[in-house]
Amino acid sequence: MQTQTQHAEHFRQLNQQGQFLLPNAWDCASARIFAAEGFPAIGTTSAGITYARGLPDAEAIGRDAMLREIAAIAASVKLPVNADIEAGYGAAAADVAQTIRVSIAAGAVGINLEDRVHGAASGGLFAIDEQAARLAAARIAASEAGLSLWINARIDTFLLGLGVDDADRFAQTVARANRYLAAGADMVFVPGLADLSVIKRLCAAVNGPLNLMAMPGSPSAPDLFAAGAKRVSLGPCPMLAMMGVLRDMAQEAKLSGTWQHMKRSFYGFAQAEALFSADA
Repeated sequence: MQTQTQHAEHFRQLNQQGQFLLPNAWDCASARIFAAEGFPAIGTTSAGITYARGLPDAEAIGRDAMLREIAAIAASVKLPVNADIEAGYGAAAADVAQTIRVSIAAGAVGINLEDRVHGAASGGLFAIDEQAARLAAARIAASEAGLSLWINARIDTFLLGLGVDDADRFAQTVARANRYLAAGADMVFVPGLADLSVIKRLCAAVNGPLNLMAMPGSPSAPDLFAAGAKRVSLGPCPMLAMMGVLRDMAQEAKLSGTWQHMKRSFYGFAQAEALFSADA
């Protein structure tokens, strides 16, 4: 069995070498399936985990419940696990540090920390210096735990469509990215960005590796990597696609009493038993 330290070193290498496609699991079954298909590491998806438990996204689940799910996923696979810890479950740097400590205790070797403010009427993003301090606290907490945690700083400028125009949004993203990297992040994550020309410009302007998210209609992973991305994450999209499959099965069963959608995607009982066998 590899130790958590070995997993952390392997995960760091995967991110640094690039061409890294990271699937995001929402439960042990999805994590085991991704592992069985040969992915070298697993991420979690906060949206997927919360939706599967009847909650909306954006920290509605709370730290303790989320970390229980992350721990279960990490224990279910023999691979490095990256934990989506949303915005750290608290605005203060001390809150982020505590979330880092329990994430490491849960088995994570990497984390995503976003700069969106949750629970506030105004929403928006943390001020750049405030988010930098939160990232610095995350790095200190990981160092004190003795783990080379890969810290992925999520920037929601493109996802929220911030800025007065495209140029302003780009400039805000660059400023945040370089400040976050200087504060201790290893990588920056810009979900919602899919324009290859903008990706190339951003990679040239940012002093560290870039993570992007695959979405329906996005360029292919090879195209995103060619534009400069080091990592492409699947995010919540596989879980949302599974919800679409389930909807189609439900509609077909109710309207016609047939099972073609079920047949098309069926994962056999024997496969499932093998997937969850003791030595899987």
